[in-house]
Amino acid sequence: MNGDNHSTIKEVGFSLLAEGKTVRIRADGYSMFPSIKPGSVIYIEPLTDEQNPAPGDIIAWKRETGFVVHRLIRILREENNIRFITRGDSCVNEDKPVLKEQIAGKVIHTESSSGKRKEARVKHISKPGYLYNRLLVWFIIRLYKLSRIIRQI
Repeated sequence: MNGDNHSTIKEVGFSLLAEGKTVRIRADGYSMFPSIKPGSVIYIEPLTDEQNPAPGDIIAWKRETGFVVHRLIRILREENNIRFITRGDSCVNEDKPVLKEQIAGKVIHTESSSGKRKEARVKHISKPGYLYNRLLVWFIIRLYKLSRIIRQI
């Protein structure tokens, strides 16, 4: 897919959410492993003006390159300013704070590549879980690379 097509698809997704429609996107990457596996389909529902996500929710927020889908871990309230801190389930660091205007929606459920549907649940993962998930992702990626090398032989 070239850059123009990717940009158009991204804008369509943002527009549909702004109109109150639920969108589905394919997960790409391991940042939310094992909660969301690469290739899974993610269903994102827009938030209304009155709704605020809660810690533990998996939210999608906008950046120039598209959506980031990470778990909300805490909310910072300073006078009239509210910022949301997210983190991938297998990421070492937290993301930079995002504003409510950047939040595109909340993940309501996912669908695996085999078609199995899984509801998004509130689940706060402790810090040791991040390390475990990160190590698991590292191991899976190495296994995948090794299997590709073996197939080439």
